Amino acid sequence: MIDVTTQRTVRTACNRDCGDACSIVVTVENDRVTKIAGDPDHPITKGFLCHRTSRFLERQYSPDRLMTPLVRNGETFEPASWDSVLNRIADSMIRFRAESGPASIMHYRCGGSMGMMKLVTDYFFERFGPVTIKTGDVCTGAGDSAQQLDFGTVDSHDIFDLLNSKTIILWGKNPYASQVHLLPVLRDAKKNGTRLILIDPVHHQTAQLCDQFIQPRPGGDAALAMGIACSLFESGKADSSANSYCDNFDEFKSLACSKTVEQWALQADVSPDEIISLADAYSNGPSAIIAGWGMQRRANGAATVRAIDALATVSGNLGIAGGGISYCFARKGAFDYSFLQGEAVAPRTIPEPLFGPGILAAADPPIRMVWVTAANPVVMLPESETVKRALETRELTVVVDSFLTDTAQCADIVLPTTTMLEDDDLLGAYGHHWLAEMQPVVAPPDQVKTDYEIVRALAPLVGLSDEFSDDVETWKRRMLKPGDDHGASLDDIRRGPVRSPAGPSIMFADRKFPTETGRANLTKNVDTTPSSATTDRPLLLTSLSTAAVQGSQWLNGAQDDHLPATVHPDSAAGFHADDVVTLESEHGQLTVRLKLDPNQRRDIVLVPKGGWLNKGRCANALIKAQTTDAGDCAVYYDTPVRICHRV
Repeated sequence: MIDVTTQRTVRTACNRDCGDACSIVVTVENDRVTKIAGDPDHPITKGFLCHRTSRFLERQYSPDRLMTPLVRNGETFEPASWDSVLNRIADSMIRFRAESGPASIMHYRCGGSMGMMKLVTDYFFERFGPVTIKTGDVCTGAGDSAQQLDFGTVDSHDIFDLLNSKTIILWGKNPYASQVHLLPVLRDAKKNGTRLILIDPVHHQTAQLCDQFIQPRPGGDAALAMGIACSLFESGKADSSANSYCDNFDEFKSLACSKTVEQWALQADVSPDEIISLADAYSNGPSAIIAGWGMQRRANGAATVRAIDALATVSGNLGIAGGGISYCFARKGAFDYSFLQGEAVAPRTIPEPLFGPGILAAADPPIRMVWVTAANPVVMLPESETVKRALETRELTVVVDSFLTDTAQCADIVLPTTTMLEDDDLLGAYGHHWLAEMQPVVAPPDQVKTDYEIVRALAPLVGLSDEFSDDVETWKRRMLKPGDDHGASLDDIRRGPVRSPAGPSIMFADRKFPTETGRANLTKNVDTTPSSATTDRPLLLTSLSTAAVQGSQWLNGAQDDHLPATVHPDSAAGFHADDVVTLESEHGQLTVRLKLDPNQRRDIVLVPKGGWLNKGRCANALIKAQTTDAGDCAVYYDTPVRICHRV
């Protein structure tokens, strides 16, 4: 018998919301993906993938995957043709625009795919309208705003510059869950003698990697940063030349020294000795801070990041090899997306954390239609039930997804889209400076389209055919044109790993900053008030990423049990491990299964993020919609809750 099996390998990349943007080697046999592995030749991926992406074929070939457009019929959905749904959508869009103006339509996109081609979907709605869009970012907005104000930009040293550090502080960062390809760099640095320090209210696996673990109270990070700065000033270990490249130096110094180290320690709920030891280690530079994306998801999130930015600045660790503060990498820095104007031309914006209440409150005109791309806002945004109600009560809600998520179940029309193994796109990373191309390694099912194919098919029906007639190859080359003369063209990327020419090796190496004055802008007024629970609700809800799941992209069977909720044993007096109990906030209730961990603080309860609302596992159903002090970020971690009773 002749074996007619055909096998090939193809390189592509992971587009999911993670800093690593991994390069992937895919094995295809008879037009079916049989293996997915990390690219061994990529300097960041280095031949391995995270647990989530390693299991992606379960998602790729899930029986729950959508294979055709769906149209609501009462409480259920029925299959429909592309022609019928696109004509219905086009007719509605034209009518809504004529009757109420383009602000009556909202396009909402989040991080379900980090591909640059998703900006072309934004551009479609901008050209049709412009329409209502979101502002801010629920995950990173406060920190982005803080660093933009402090430094005039948001970017980081080269990831391998960490090998030059004597001390690395992981501040609210758990790379085991959020950025696994940072771990080899940290391990190599540690082998070289670098001291690793973890600061986090939550005890997690990274504590075992580090030489020191500091566990401040939730929201105590700003006070801790000020305490370290105070210790540096008092001991004479602050940079004596910082005044020459900083605005507001004297004001910040007065602010840091307005309390004693002991008073700052009390506010942060750490010992004075811990602050002094941190100051000693940090001043023995070069020292780097890697800031996580959780501490700024509190009411004073921007103020917290600004306090840490100021500490990094006055310590003398900016502009030197092995130093810096890494919050995010400029993943779009290598691309030309000037075709998109965004907020500058939008007739109305709604802060992303206020998505549900904002849609319901919108008037003059009301929002009549919502189009959701690369997102599951019912699960991932605060006030899940409000978001659900907002989507269900529009005249037309369109959701583009590969699965019938909680959000898709609110839609009038659901459009099936490609997975990352079928998509055609470009990627920058927010955890390093390398660029990547995605290419379809297998063809999608017959009735499944990419996001660009969807708007390209819709464009001629709404009078935009000329602007969206180009193929993806043309768009890719257009966006990568800035790199043509710098070794970062599309052809260069196809030949092998390419580092963004826009990515600096050392940030602010000349101590010059892209601010109005050319100097770092130190904060003069920091809200260091820690998050606070109440007597009635003594625990702060903390919903975290895990190594097992990316956002709300759980496999169906993983949602069948009650949501696990982890607390210190002393915080669950009268209860036992595995008890099924009610977790209650002022905003709602969840049924959870208790897990006990003596390594956790007594004032927090930990649950995995992204649990589905329809399975009773959505932590965001307990959280009120509100924005941080700047950057329109969501306040995810300031919600007091209590354990009520066994179920």
